[in-house]
Amino acid sequence: MGHNYAKPATQGQRLERILSKLPEEWEVQVERGSSGAGWMALVRPPGEEGVWSERTSTLVEALESAWRLNRLPPG
Repeated sequence: MGHNYAKPATQGQRLERILSKLPEEWEVQVERGSSGAGWMALVRPPGEEGVWSERTSTLVEALESAWRLNRLPPG
């Protein structure tokens, strides 16, 4: 009996996926704390204030969090 376990996405795959979701006209800001203090990100449409993500251990997590906080509702 075979098992079909999904392989977790790599950091590179996750970064590629989140960047492909962001519209080109959106602003992207990234901040890295000193001495390994973590990453923060802000993604926002033109003319909007947006909300910074919380500090995370990886850039990908910060971008994913910022996208969830600032994406526009569907439709």
